[in-house]
Amino acid sequence: MAAGPEGGAAAAAAPPPVPQAWQRVLQQARAHLQIMAAHPARSVVLLPYAQLLPLAARFWGQLYPDGFAPHFETTHSWAARLGDFEPGPSDLSFERGRDWLTAAALLEGAGLGRLRDALVAPLLEYAWPLADMAASVPAHLRPDWAERARGVLPAAGDGALGLDGALARIALAWASASDYACDVLFDPVADTALDALVIVPGLQADALTAHLAERHAEKCAVLALEAPPLPPRAAPHIALHCASDAEDEATRAAACVLRHLNAGCAPVALVAQDRALARRISALLQARQVPLCDETGWLLSTTHAAAQLMAALRACAHSAGSEAMLDWLKLSPAWADHPALAQLEKDWRHHGARQWAHALRVAQLRDATRPLAEQAQHLREAMQAARALPEWLEATRVLLEGCGLWAALMADAAGQAVLAALGLARGAPAGDGAPADWPGASRRQSLPEFTHWVTQALEAASFRPPRAQDAQVHLLPMSQLMGRSFAALVLPGADEVRLSAAPDLPGPFSPAQRQALYMPGREALRAAQDSAWAHALAAPQVDVLWRCHDEGGQELLPSPLVQMLQLAGQGVAAADPRDARPVPARATSAPAPNAAAVGHAHLSASGYQSLRRCPYQYFALRLLGLRADDELDRDPDARDWGNWVHAVLEHFHGQLQHQGDADRAALLDAAAQHVTQDMAQNRGLQEAALLPYTAAWPQLRDAYLHWLAEHEKNGAHFVAAEQALQAQLGLWQLRGRADRVDRLADGTALIVDYKTESLQKTKNRVKPEQEDVQLPFYVLLAQADASSAANTPAPQAAYLNLAGAGSDGVSLHACADLPERASQLRAGIQSDMARIAAGAPMRALGEGPGCDWCAARGLCRKDFWSAP
Repeated sequence: MAAGPEGGAAAAAAPPPVPQAWQRVLQQARAHLQIMAAHPARSVVLLPYAQLLPLAARFWGQLYPDGFAPHFETTHSWAARLGDFEPGPSDLSFERGRDWLTAAALLEGAGLGRLRDALVAPLLEYAWPLADMAASVPAHLRPDWAERARGVLPAAGDGALGLDGALARIALAWASASDYACDVLFDPVADTALDALVIVPGLQADALTAHLAERHAEKCAVLALEAPPLPPRAAPHIALHCASDAEDEATRAAACVLRHLNAGCAPVALVAQDRALARRISALLQARQVPLCDETGWLLSTTHAAAQLMAALRACAHSAGSEAMLDWLKLSPAWADHPALAQLEKDWRHHGARQWAHALRVAQLRDATRPLAEQAQHLREAMQAARALPEWLEATRVLLEGCGLWAALMADAAGQAVLAALGLARGAPAGDGAPADWPGASRRQSLPEFTHWVTQALEAASFRPPRAQDAQVHLLPMSQLMGRSFAALVLPGADEVRLSAAPDLPGPFSPAQRQALYMPGREALRAAQDSAWAHALAAPQVDVLWRCHDEGGQELLPSPLVQMLQLAGQGVAAADPRDARPVPARATSAPAPNAAAVGHAHLSASGYQSLRRCPYQYFALRLLGLRADDELDRDPDARDWGNWVHAVLEHFHGQLQHQGDADRAALLDAAAQHVTQDMAQNRGLQEAALLPYTAAWPQLRDAYLHWLAEHEKNGAHFVAAEQALQAQLGLWQLRGRADRVDRLADGTALIVDYKTESLQKTKNRVKPEQEDVQLPFYVLLAQADASSAANTPAPQAAYLNLAGAGSDGVSLHACADLPERASQLRAGIQSDMARIAAGAPMRALGEGPGCDWCAARGLCRKDFWSAP
C-alpha cells in the first residue's frame, strides 16, 4: 500500500540511520554502563575532538530515545564542566602573548636577559610540548615525571649546545611547576562523581586519555570506532586530478565542490592540507554564496583587523616612514574618507617625503592638510615613551579610539578576537588574570618591544569565522574525518610536499627524546596519517587533487599515498570539473585616439621625444597626465644618483662664482656633503643609503676637475645652472631647463646637459642615425634668447658624460650637424603638432625597446594585439 502524503512527509523528515561504527560503539558503551550499574548522568563518554559531541549525542538519542544519556565530553569540555580554571601568575597558559612575557621573565631570572629577545621563541618551542605531557600527569606525580625527563634532556653549559640544554631545562622546570585546567580530572572529587568512563580514542594516541584510563581502570572501557575498509581495487568513486599550479588546483577544487552540491551531494568535506590553498578555495566558494563552516581557521595576524592594528602601531614608531603613515591613515575610519587625505598623499609623493619628519613639514604647508597631519602626530607622540605592559595596553586603546579603529574592531568578529588575544577587551580587574598580573608585565618596554610582543601574540592565535547557517561545506583537517559522514570529500594539496609519506616531527626534540618523554614518534604520526587517509577514501565520492609545479616552477610529484592508489588501480584520472565556456575570439586593434580637443600648448624635449617614440605614449602620459605615482619607501636608484650629481655641481659652481680662489677640490667636497645632508633631511633619505654615492664621488670629482680645467683653458667659463628656457613656435610654446649654460671664448652660448649614464650610451645619442631630440631642442630654445642680441653667434649644445673616471674620464659630446638637426626639428615639430591639432590619430606603434618599460603599456594593451 502506497504511503499517503503525511506518511511521505514523515519519512522525509526521518533522520538518517546511525552508522554501523557508531551503533557498535554506543551499544558497547551502554552495555558497559549496565555492567557497571552506572547511572548515565554520572557517566562520561570521552571523545577525541569537539565536532563529534553533537553527533554522538544525536546518535544516542536515536538508538535510546528513552531514559538518561551519558555526558559526551572531550577532556577540555569535561574539565571546564567540573570547574573554572585560571592559570597562576607563572603558569603556562598556552596563550602566546602571556607566555611570551613569562618566558622573558624566566630568562632574566636564569641570567640570560641579554639574549632574551632571541631566546623567548625557542624557549616556548620547548615548553609547550613538555607542557602537553606534564598536563597528562597528575599534579602529585609531576615531579617524578620531571626527574625522568631531565635525564634525557641535554645538559646546560657553554656554547650553542649548552644554551640549547639550558633552554630545555628551563622549559621543563616551567612545565612541571605549572597548574593546568585538566588537573581537575585527577581530583578525588571528580573520581567520586564518576560511575563509568568510556573512552573513544582518536587517530593518534593521547597521553592524557591514556592516564585517565589507567586511573579509572575499573570503571573504564576503551571503544574504538572501526576504521573504514580499504577501497576495492577498482574504486571509481575516487577521482584523481593533476593541476598545473596552485591557482589551477584551487579553481579545480572549488569546481569539484560545486559539482557535488549541484548533484545534491551534501554535506561536502573540504580537507585543509595547505592553509593558504584552503583559504583561496574558500574565497572562491564564498564568492558563489556557498555556506561554509571553517573548522580550521587561520592565523589571527592575517586578518584585516590585525592589519589595522599593526598599521597603527608601525605608524607610531619613531622612524616611521610616510608609507607606514599612509597605511594607517587609509585604514583608520576617522581619516579614510577625509577630504584632505588624497591631497596629503599627492604632496608627499611630489616632494619625495620618505620619512615622517619631512612629511609632517610638507603637510603643514597647506591649510587643508595641516589639521589631519597634526592630529595623527598628536596620537603618535602619546606612544613614544617606554612604559609597562598594562600602560601600553591602555595607550593602545586610546590610540585606537582616537583614529576610529576601536569601534570598528569591536563590531567585527576578527577584531574582537584581536582585542581578546591582547587582553585589550578583557577589562578584568587585577587578580582575575588581567595583564597587570602577568609575570614581566611591570617591566618597562619600548614601543618596538611592545610592537614585537603584539606581533607574536597575533601570529600564534587562530581565528575561526562564525559558522554559516545551514553550512553545506565543512573545511576541516584530515585528522578530524574519523566518525563523521560526508556525501562527498574534496582533498586538495595531495602532493609530495604537503602530504608526505613520513610526517615531520614537530618541536625541537629528537626521536630518542620523544620516545623517552612518551611523545608520539614518527611511526605513530605515520599510522595516524594512514588512518586519516583511509577515512578520507571511505567517502562515497572522493576528489584528490595535487599540483605538478610549485611557485618557482619546480616539478612536483603526487603524494606517495596517491602513487600507491595509482599503482593499485584504485581511482581514475578525472576530467576537468570546470565547465568550458566558449568565448568568441575578437581582434583587439591598436588604439588611435584623437587629441584635437586636448589642450597641448606646451612642449618639452622629453615630451616631443615621447611623441616620436610612440604617439599613444605621448597622448596617455603627456596630454592626459596618466603617470604612476612614485613609491615613497624606495631605495635610491640611478635617477637619484643623477639628481645628486646635478645638485652637487650646481652648488659647487654657485659657490665658485663667489670664491674663485678657493681650493676647488675642497669646495667640491663641501658641495657634495651639503647636498647629501640636504637630501637626507629634506627628502627623508638615510645618509647610509647615500654611501654608494659618496664612495664613488672622489674618482668622479678628480675627473670632473681635470675636465673643467681643460675646458676653461680653452676660454670657456660657467654662466648659470638650471636655467629655464622657452621659445614660441607658432601656437606652441617650447619649454626646457638647461642643466648648465657656459660661454665660450668667442661669446657663443654652450648649453650643457649632464649625463650620468654609460659613456657608450652618450656616444650613441650624438650619432646621426639616432635622431636625438634633446640637443637640437635646446638649440631652438637658446636661439630665441640669442635672436634679440645683435651679432651673437648661434648657440651650441652638448652632453657632458659624468659616468666616472675611466679611460676617457669626464667628456663632452656634441653633434657635428647640430644646426641642421635643429632646423629639421623645427619643421618636424610644426608638422607633427599641426597634424595632432587637425585630429590625426595618435596610434600606438608597439615597436622598439621603448615598449619594454613604457608605463602606458597596460593602457594601449599591446600584449593583446601585438603579434607573438
